[in-house]
Amino acid sequence: MKIALMNEFSQAAKNPIVLEQLNTVASDLDHSVFNVGMDGDNDHRLTYIHLGIIAGLLLNSKAVDFVVAGCGTGQGALMSLNAYPGVACGYCIDPADAYLFAQINNGNALALPFAKGFGWGAELNVRYIFEKAFTGAKGQGYPPERKESQVTNAGILNSIKDATTKPFLDGMKAIDPELVKHAVSGERFQSCFFENGQDADIEAFVKSVLAA
Repeated sequence: MKIALMNEFSQAAKNPIVLEQLNTVASDLDHSVFNVGMDGDNDHRLTYIHLGIIAGLLLNSKAVDFVVAGCGTGQGALMSLNAYPGVACGYCIDPADAYLFAQINNGNALALPFAKGFGWGAELNVRYIFEKAFTGAKGQGYPPERKESQVTNAGILNSIKDATTKPFLDGMKAIDPELVKHAVSGERFQSCFFENGQDADIEAFVKSVLAA
């Protein structure tokens, strides 16, 4: 699995802490981690609005399989990521949230609070969240006897989102191009996207934005 981690400006200083824990878990599972957001306060400045754009591009192009995002409360990142088709983001405070989201909703992104409640032992909580999010089979249902209805409902929700939103590229083209350009200007994002993306049309769109 390819996993992207992204921090925005208010919590950029937490990136090394979160990245270390994610790498610890991912390495044991043979997953790859791409640190595509801010890695410190002086890095390419991103807001949670930019995180949604980046996540939408990475997931819809299949450059990555899963996104870990967040902000101070996690709520802004959650809303921003879920604005895009092809992104199913859950809100995660503790390991139980990560486990239940993986089993019931089986989405492809998590939004974490990196300020609210991020105190003593926060790095342990983050590590255990990642363990529950990425270890074992997903979509098994909880409790197991409810798997069939949960899988059905998750599929219905995805189909409703597809029906009520524009096609991904149509939506991206309707956004302020300067906002998109700023989001995709980071070197680490570009490396992950262009080296791993599998959609020629989305790649062409990003190239056109960068060239403008």
